[in-house]
Order: sequence, then structure tokens, then C-alpha cells
Amino acid sequence: MNLPYLTTKNINAFIKAALAEDIGDGDHSSLGSIPAEAKSKAHLIIKDDGVIAGLELAEKIFNYVDKDLVLDFHKKDGDTIEHGEIAFSVEGTSRSILSSERLALNCLQRMSAIATYTHHMNQLIKGTKARLLDTRKTTPLFRLAEKWAVVIGGGVNHRFGLYDMVMLKDNHIDFAGGVKNAINQTVHYLTENNLKLNIEIEVRSLRELEEVLDVGQVQRVMLDNMLPSDIRQAIKMIGGRFETEASGGITEKTIAEIAETGVDYISVGALTHSYKSLDMSLKAI
Repeated sequence: MNLPYLTTKNINAFIKAALAEDIGDGDHSSLGSIPAEAKSKAHLIIKDDGVIAGLELAEKIFNYVDKDLVLDFHKKDGDTIEHGEIAFSVEGTSRSILSSERLALNCLQRMSAIATYTHHMNQLIKGTKARLLDTRKTTPLFRLAEKWAVVIGGGVNHRFGLYDMVMLKDNHIDFAGGVKNAINQTVHYLTENNLKLNIEIEVRSLRELEEVLDVGQVQRVMLDNMLPSDIRQAIKMIGGRFETEASGGITEKTIAEIAETGVDYISVGALTHSYKSLDMSLKAI
């Protein structure tokens, strides 16, 4: 999967920090009760229906702890899963399996929940041109996994952080002294610092949109908390000059109607902040 943040360096840094949080100075439960030479095998048993995500990350976690652990997969990221299915087995040193187990499960359960919800929301806008986006409303230090899961579920990543795209939101506009100032000052800053970043600007009304149209110099306009009728009018006013994105409190009940306006993107923060983890467990066999 060709995602710019999915580098070996980033993934290993995440795994290292997460294992340090969990293991600390040692997995004393396993060290105390399990002989060093003991070998075991375990299955990942699925207990919910949905879309699985995090298998590739789980493999990296197990192999980071112990490169000799062997995983045998029956599913791949993005596959549908049903209660009772076995996603993979892992075999090797018992202590290594136990030390890896919780981090792997935490990632799998959360990533699968996000992929499942993303897939569901995508089905609701099927047949329209709209593409489903995530947001920066992610769990601190877990953004890599959460955004990865959105893509596995069929969504599209918005910017990863504050550094890879400019988004001028309501507070930026107010603090800058208005739409014109916010855009012009940003363009000047990017030019002075030789930064080639796309600019997106949020508008809260058709009046603000008119100001954006006067100034230009942006690539996308976010239509925030607008009624479908206003979104249609905004798209007509923009006339293809900029990409369009609808945002703000969009739910399962409203997303289809918004997609039918012809908007290019729909961003839904709930993809990564309101999910319920899928139930699964690793069981010795």
C-alpha cells in the first residue's frame, strides 16, 4: 500500500514506543511462568462481523518482538470477516507470543472497527462522485494506524498532519482578519519559505465563499455545516475552479443526501473518533 507515512522507520518507531509502554522493564508474568525454551501456537479468533484491518501491522509487531515467530494468514487486510472465523495463526516461542499479543490485538481491534465503519459509510455514497475522507480527529500517537485503517476500509486520507497541507479553518480566518488576509498571507509565507503545499480554506457561508472566489489561490474549499441546498449553490458558484469538500457533523443519516449534491469529498471525523472496537482474541491451541 503506497501511503507516504507507512515507512519502515515510522512503523518501527510506533511499535517500539507502544511495546515500551506495555512491557517496560520486562513481561514478568511470562518470564516468571513460562520456560524460555517453551514453544506454542495460537489462533486469532474473530468474534464480530466486519472488515478486518491491521493484519500487516500485527505481523510486523510479532516479528519486531521475535523475528522467528511464524504467522500463517487465512485473511488479508480489507477482507470481510464473520464471527467464529480464524484470521491467522502464530507459532513460536511462548514468551514472544505473549509479549506481542496485547499490542497486536489493540491494533487489530481498533483498525478493524475503523475499516468496518469506513466501508459502511462508503456503501451509503456508492454511485456518487463523492470520496470519503478522514480528519485529524485521531487518537494521539495512533494516527498512523487509524488513517491506515481508513484506507483499508475504502476511504481516502486527508492531510496527515499540520505540515503536509494548509487548511485555513474558521479560527485561522478570524485570527488573520478575514478570508482575504488569511489566503494572501499564507501564499506569501509559502513563497518566502519555498513550500509547495496545497491550500484548502473553510467557508461558513456563501458570503465567505464569494470572498474566496475573489481572491482565488486555493485548491479546495471546505463547505462547513451547510445544508445540501447551500452546498449545491456553492458548487454552482465555484464552477469547477476548486475542489469541494463537505464537512461538519455528517452522519449515516445525512451523508447520502450530501453526496448527491455533487461535492468532490466528504470528511467524517467519526471514522476515527467514534468507533467501537471489533471483538477478537488470541487463543492457544
